[in-house]
Amino acid sequence: MTSTNAGLAKQLGYTNVRAYLGGEPAWSEAGHPVYASNEYVATGNVVILDLRQGEAPVKGRIPRSVQVAYEELENRIDDIPRNAPVILYSDNYEEVTDAYEDLKDEGFKTVAMVKGNYQGWLASGGEIESGPIFSNEISWVRQLGKGEVSVEEFRQAVMGELPDTFVIDARTKEEVADLGIFTNTVNIPLDEIPKRMDELPKDKKIFVHCSTGARADLAYRELVKNGFDVKFLLLDISDAECDCPIIIPAKEG
Repeated sequence: MTSTNAGLAKQLGYTNVRAYLGGEPAWSEAGHPVYASNEYVATGNVVILDLRQGEAPVKGRIPRSVQVAYEELENRIDDIPRNAPVILYSDNYEEVTDAYEDLKDEGFKTVAMVKGNYQGWLASGGEIESGPIFSNEISWVRQLGKGEVSVEEFRQAVMGELPDTFVIDARTKEEVADLGIFTNTVNIPLDEIPKRMDELPKDKKIFVHCSTGARADLAYRELVKNGFDVKFLLLDISDAECDCPIIIPAKEG
């Protein structure tokens, strides 16, 4: 998020905004841990993995979590849905951080840990469940949140199969120059959207995407506030699930 985008976030009502210019990729690259909020752990559409061994999860575990002992994780990598946000916890900090790095190395893009592990969850008043575990099957189904467009509908729009749609790429011009742009898409960087609304059609559905969905969400909120019929794509667009045709701009010079 740029400082300009942080300013837009403040206009949308966020009161405690700071810009980390490198974003989450740079944060992770620097070796900093990523933690999930308790609310997200409790209610998010996520896969929660309990890395503890033996009977520990029977005595107490975070609701909806699946026991995959740390020693078994390597053998169960293929059981974890690749597009799912994955949250890890244990009673051993070294094991959970190793597991975090292993999943990132395997290409999982959205991985986080429970802050303080299981003891931290307990200390924060998090709900627990106990008793027999009848299944360790890992399952996840993508669910659309408020304002989200499905991957299939977005793909149809950029393929030109939905003529009553207008697709905005909210990434920077530099990102588009380096990585290309989807077909049937107009690049309007997030920080330019407020001053370019007169270019947008009021008689069409607007779909917005960025690189991961964070900026698209901000654009969605701004456009809804100004009366547009809009949805946003919450997806890492490099993910194979998107599978949309890309135009690579010609390099100048």
